[in-house]
Amino acid sequence: MSFVDFRNVWLAYNEELLAKGHFAVEDISLQVDEGEFIAIVGPSGCGKSTFMKLTTGLKMPSRGSIAIGGQPVTGPLKISGMAFQAPSLLPWRSTVDNVLLPLEIVEPYRSTFKRKRREYVARARTLLQSVGLAGYEDKFPWQLSGGMQQRASICRALIHEPKMLLLDEPFGALDAFTREELWCTLRDLHAAQRFNVILVTHDLRESVFLADTVYCMSRSPGRFVVKRQIELPRPRDLDLTYTPEFTEIVHELRGHIGAVRKSGAAIAQ
Repeated sequence: MSFVDFRNVWLAYNEELLAKGHFAVEDISLQVDEGEFIAIVGPSGCGKSTFMKLTTGLKMPSRGSIAIGGQPVTGPLKISGMAFQAPSLLPWRSTVDNVLLPLEIVEPYRSTFKRKRREYVARARTLLQSVGLAGYEDKFPWQLSGGMQQRASICRALIHEPKMLLLDEPFGALDAFTREELWCTLRDLHAAQRFNVILVTHDLRESVFLADTVYCMSRSPGRFVVKRQIELPRPRDLDLTYTPEFTEIVHELRGHIGAVRKSGAAIAQ
C-alpha cells in the first residue's frame, strides 16, 4: 500500500470557482511509497503549494480522494511536519525552545509536556546537534545565521517524529554554499530516519540531488505532466552534481519545464 495516495484529485478554492469549473489543480493521481523522497517542480503559480495543502489536510479536494498512511485525509494531519522558505522562529524564544514548540501544541505530547519536559529538551538538543547546531541551542534566532535558522526550523518540523516532512522552498532564500550544506543535512536526516519527504522547489539541481522521484507540474490548473525516477546511487555526495549523469537529468527536467512555459504562453496568446 502506498503511503501517499492521490486518486483523481481536483481542487477549486471556493464554490463559485467550482461552479465555473475553475480549478487550482486538476486530475492529480500519484502514489508514493513509504520512506520515499519526492520533489515537485514547475513554474510559479502552477499549484505546487496547493498540492502541499491538500497533502497536509489543510484543504479538502473538490473531487477525488486522498489517503495518507492508509487513512483517508479528512482534516489537518498530526503525522506531518512542515518547513517553509522563511524559518519564522519566535525571536523571544531560544533555539531549543523554538524547536520544542510543536510538543507544546500537538497531542499526545501537549498533555505530557510539563511532566516530560526534561526528556523533550534532551531530544531537541540531540536533534540540533545532529544538524550542526551544537553550542547554539540556547542562542536566540537573531544570533543565528540564515542557514542556522533554517536548520532549527527543520528540527522544529521533525521534533514530534512525523512520518512525513513537507518542505516548501525551504532553501530558496539562502546563498548557494549554505543551500548545498543544507541539502546534505536533509540527506543525512532522511537516510537516518526514513520519513517521507515532499519537497517543493524551483531548483532543479536540488530536486535531482535529494529526491528519489521528481514530478513536473503544468501551468495552472496544475497537473503532473512528467514523472522522473532519479536512479543515481545513494548516498549522494556533492561531487555528484558535477558529473555528466547528474547534469543530463537536470537538463532533461529543464527541457520539460521549458515546454510547460511555452505551452502556457501559447494558451495565453
